[in-house]
Amino acid sequence: MDKKNTPVGKYVALARALMWLTELALSVAAPLMLFVYGAVWLRNRFSLGVWVIILGAALGLYGAFAGLKASFAAMGLLNRSKPSRDKTNFNSHD
Repeated sequence: MDKKNTPVGKYVALARALMWLTELALSVAAPLMLFVYGAVWLRNRFSLGVWVIILGAALGLYGAFAGLKASFAAMGLLNRSKPSRDKTNFNSHD
């Protein structure tokens, strides 16, 4: 019997999807917010120009895209099909 078709299996699949969505949101939003907040703090603390905020936003966007790429790569690894067990390996001989 397929585990995904049972009532509990549906909740487990939903929980996994919600965890992945939360991870995706945090890995995209957190770098952007932290870099921009850090840039604003640096500007106010050391009386720097607007260039610091632009640099912080650029680094934050780079971090957000890197997090997005890593999340999609992890999702691709989870959805990859399992290798078939038809081949003979070291531990199973005829």
